[in-house]
Amino acid sequence: MARLLSSAERAKALKRVPEWQEAAGGKAIARTFTFADFSAAFGFMARVALAADKMDHHPDWSNSYDTVAVKLSTHSAGGITELDVALATEIDRIAGG
Repeated sequence: MARLLSSAERAKALKRVPEWQEAAGGKAIARTFTFADFSAAFGFMARVALAADKMDHHPDWSNSYDTVAVKLSTHSAGGITELDVALATEIDRIAGG
C-alpha cells in the first residue's frame, strides 16, 4: 500500500505541481482545468483516463461543458501519497502545462 505523505512532504510535493491545491481537509489535491470547448475537455479526459489506467491510479473528476474538475487521493491509504503527485504531474503534462 502507498504511504501517506506527511504535512511537510505534502507541502514540498505541491511545489512540484504548483497549480494543484490541497482539498478535502488535506486528504486530496485538486485542480480545475478550462478548455476551449466540450470537445477539448472530453479529449483531455480521454487522454488522462489512459494514463491513469496505466498507472492503476484513478481520479475523482467531473466535467461541465469546457471545465474539468479533478481531485486526487489514494483512497486505500486514506489521503495524499506520491501516487497522487505523480498522476498530477502527468495530468499537467497532458494539459500542456
